[in-house]
Amino acid sequence: IGAAMACYDEALRYAGSRVMFDKPIAGTQIQQVRLVEMLTEITKAQFMTLQLGRLKDAGTMTPEQVSLCKRNNVNMACDCAREARRLLGANGILAEYHSMRHMANLESVYTYEGTHDMHSLILGQAITGLAAFT
Repeated sequence: IGAAMACYDEALRYAGSRVMFDKPIAGTQIQQVRLVEMLTEITKAQFMTLQLGRLKDAGTMTPEQVSLCKRNNVNMACDCAREARRLLGANGILAEYHSMRHMANLESVYTYEGTHDMHSLILGQAITGLAAFT
């Protein structure tokens, strides 16, 4: 969630300072939609993580709930990093901005931290009662 928030913050700052056609790009519909979508997804992930913490404190948290939360939050963070990079345009690939670094780091988390596909299989088995792997 932290990387997603950093990307959102950078995108918001950039959108407020980048001027095109005599106004900040933050005043365009597409950039406002991007920023709102990013913040919405970050907020949903924060609530999901808070609920998972409550379940852990109550001793009722399950591995499937952890997989669901991790799968969601890593996917959300990757999407936010991509959207921030898009909002920054060509500047999104410069070292001066952190969105590209976050995007690369998050892709490795998506792939290596108990991969997205593995979490999907864990959840699929929990939902259907059938293992898709042995």
